[in-house]
Amino acid sequence: MLSWQGTDIVITGGVGQIHGRKFAMSNMIANVGADTVNLDTKPDSGWELFPHDADVGVRGFGPTRQAAFEQAAYALTAAITDPRGVAPRSIVEIACEASDIEFLFVDWLNALVYEMATRRMLFSRFAVHIRDRRLTGWAWGEPVDVARHEPAAEVKGATLTALKVVHRAEGGWLAQCVVDV
Repeated sequence: MLSWQGTDIVITGGVGQIHGRKFAMSNMIANVGADTVNLDTKPDSGWELFPHDADVGVRGFGPTRQAAFEQAAYALTAAITDPRGVAPRSIVEIACEASDIEFLFVDWLNALVYEMATRRMLFSRFAVHIRDRRLTGWAWGEPVDVARHEPAAEVKGATLTALKVVHRAEGGWLAQCVVDV
């Protein structure tokens, strides 16, 4: 068990717990920072889950906005299950339009949540194209197999809490928000 700022993080068998809520991990390495559990060690792109009250935050970062959106989508799946166990067998196309890039990010995640719920699927691979205020994305995945995927939580939706899509001072882009679980 790891602990920081009075919050216990329990990591066992690829599943972590923050504030008593379980989430899946992409690998068995967890770097604990001030407010994050970093679950990816790639220097130029990756994703993180971060605690927020009874919910969990998803954060993606990469060299482009598109890459940050893709990584955040991967983090969304990681809040449910280990994405490595989800085969990219079927593809779903998603289109969104919003008044600004931050709302576009929330719309993207909520579209994924909708597709997961209505198709009863999990996704492990993502591609995003952004032009102006429009996003076209693709998600690859497979139907949920409860015994194999062992879902740890159900994501109800992306929120405006901790929402930001920004160009980072050190380069690249960051996209994050809290999701209701």
